[in-house]
Amino acid sequence: MSIKKHIFLYIFPFCLLSGSFFSCSTTRTLREDQLRLDRNEIVVTNSSTFPASSLSDYIKQQPNHSLLGWKPMLYIYNWSDGSDKGINKIWKGLGEAPVIYDQALVERSKKNIESRLENIGYFNSDVESELRLNGQNAEVTYYVTLGNRYVIDSIIFSIPLDRRDFVKDFNDDIPNILIKTGDYISEQNLETEVQRSVTSLREKGYFALNRSCYSFLADTSSRSGHVVLQYIIREQDAPLKKVVVDNVRINYPENLNVKESVLKGVNLIDPGTPYKESIVSDTYSRFSSLKIFKTVGIDMSQVSDDKVDCDITLTKSQPQGFKTNLEVSTNSSGLMGISPQINFYHKNIFGGGEWLNVGFIGNFQFKPDDDVSSNELGTSLSISFPKFLGLGYKVFRGPTISRTEINASFNYQNRPEYTRNVLSTSYGYSGTIKGRFYYQFYPFRVNYVRLFNLNDDFLKKLEKNPFMKYSYQDHCDLGIGASIFYNSSTDLIPKTDYHSIRISTDISGNVLSLFKNLMQTNEGGEHLVLGAPFSQYARLEASYTKCFRFSSNDSRSIAGRVLVGAGLAYGNSTALPYEKQFYCGGAGSMRGWQARALGPGSSKMDETFSIPSQTGDIKLEADLEYRFPMIWKLEGALFMEVGNVWKNEQGINLKELAADWGLGLRINLDLLLLRIDWGMRLRDPSLDGNKWLGPISALKSGGSAIHFGVGYPF
Repeated sequence: MSIKKHIFLYIFPFCLLSGSFFSCSTTRTLREDQLRLDRNEIVVTNSSTFPASSLSDYIKQQPNHSLLGWKPMLYIYNWSDGSDKGINKIWKGLGEAPVIYDQALVERSKKNIESRLENIGYFNSDVESELRLNGQNAEVTYYVTLGNRYVIDSIIFSIPLDRRDFVKDFNDDIPNILIKTGDYISEQNLETEVQRSVTSLREKGYFALNRSCYSFLADTSSRSGHVVLQYIIREQDAPLKKVVVDNVRINYPENLNVKESVLKGVNLIDPGTPYKESIVSDTYSRFSSLKIFKTVGIDMSQVSDDKVDCDITLTKSQPQGFKTNLEVSTNSSGLMGISPQINFYHKNIFGGGEWLNVGFIGNFQFKPDDDVSSNELGTSLSISFPKFLGLGYKVFRGPTISRTEINASFNYQNRPEYTRNVLSTSYGYSGTIKGRFYYQFYPFRVNYVRLFNLNDDFLKKLEKNPFMKYSYQDHCDLGIGASIFYNSSTDLIPKTDYHSIRISTDISGNVLSLFKNLMQTNEGGEHLVLGAPFSQYARLEASYTKCFRFSSNDSRSIAGRVLVGAGLAYGNSTALPYEKQFYCGGAGSMRGWQARALGPGSSKMDETFSIPSQTGDIKLEADLEYRFPMIWKLEGALFMEVGNVWKNEQGINLKELAADWGLGLRINLDLLLLRIDWGMRLRDPSLDGNKWLGPISALKSGGSAIHFGVGYPF
């Protein structure tokens, strides 16, 4: 089948579906006395340069969301008859209800726009509205006449002159003032300046200074369109004097079980030191980052003209508990996968804010009607200290506490072709920056891998394939690793637009290579550590995720991700260790395939393996997902993915990109999101001849997979 014919198979039903959309009236569920808001327009009558679109957010009533002039969610809603019975309830949940025109909201919108214009310096602006009807569809046009703007001719400062320290510090701060002569005056700029000034001067010790101390007077009598601005600061409840911290009290219940030395180390507010706003804020963040307190409260109270007391109040939280996770997948060929995980955690195991985590994981793949199976069991132990070991708590005095992490794990894999044991340990540091950047750095990381019980057919394959031979052998992996993660949202399940960046890198074997002359070698010339060749490679992986929210209550979103990865073996290695190779397929990657079932390139499934084990040195993937609410806590999803992995010797061939699409169902419990995704292959590069698959062909040929997971896939 030609590509054109294949595309037609998808476009034709889409056209039929679109036709059904358009065949439904957008007003069929309205009462006779109701109007549907179809469009808003803003027209600025006396300026061709003012950005009218900047006022759109101040209109209280927005029409249904449209895509290139088409309102698909509204059309879906109108498949219903407006009732909550049977299939009608489903259409209403999937779609978006028509926005009913409300004159009261139009009047509020006019006042909002006028207030906004005054806030940005257009005084005495006027906004009028016009309603136009097309049947029961309403269009509202807002006609905006911009008011006058005033230029600041000069600024006169009025401050308490008897406070010499304050006068000096204020004068030193004048170059940083945000309002300047020649600028247009606006409430927004004045408020921004007040916030800046309060922050700056409280940072210098003026605890009594607050927003109420500031006021402005604008004299418009000098000349038309110009003002003389008076910038006023007055003392309120206390004199504007620098203060120092007098007493610091840390209050906590007796059963909190935290060492006093830890609390003193985390606290940055020291008696006898000058008051600084940032120190108070950083101290609050540091106590919160320990994650062993239910609440953290810091109360600063002025006890004299030049002294403040500090009370830090801590309440106890539940320091320990269990976390569980379960992922399940299956495909139409009958292969199933189950991945349970359970973790025990304790956030204050030794009374010093140390985090202990003990985990148990499993991964079981099998065919219900076959004895072929793959089993994986693992256990892990990690402990995290709330400081860099060997250094004090206050060496890094920022808002977060850097941590030292020590990890150890053992993993047992039993596949039909071999048995593998993996022993791992690492030592490193982690922390957050401003709550959005998370970093990890491991100057020491080691994996020791041994293989047993290799069957005869697998051994023969290894001898014929040098790449596989080097990938599947005992090895010692000693190196360093680092990763950094940025997320614009700090929510567990973000409810607004967000984007994130993740970068990780591994470099291994370079230190060991300095001592290779002291090592024994095997028959292949590889240098050995503890009887196994040491790995030498570099690996980099990066991803970018973006989520846009839309509709009247931001309940719908489109999320996209781009992921790239590459690894290179050199020196003592000719291939990346199996654990460091890239793969596609699974609950979070190319969901039309089972885990590790896609690639490399156009390669067919390696018959050496009873359970998929397709890997590569290079990975490219792009994902797009539309998420929408349904009923109760149920959410739906439509997704499409493109990607593959390749060996270095193959190189990237974009003609070998695979593609899939699918449907998803999620249960959003706010703190937990459960999902099921059904992915179907759209383009399979391993097929002979035509690579494209229609829905029926995908189902018949085993080209689909079902995945269960926790959280969004990206």
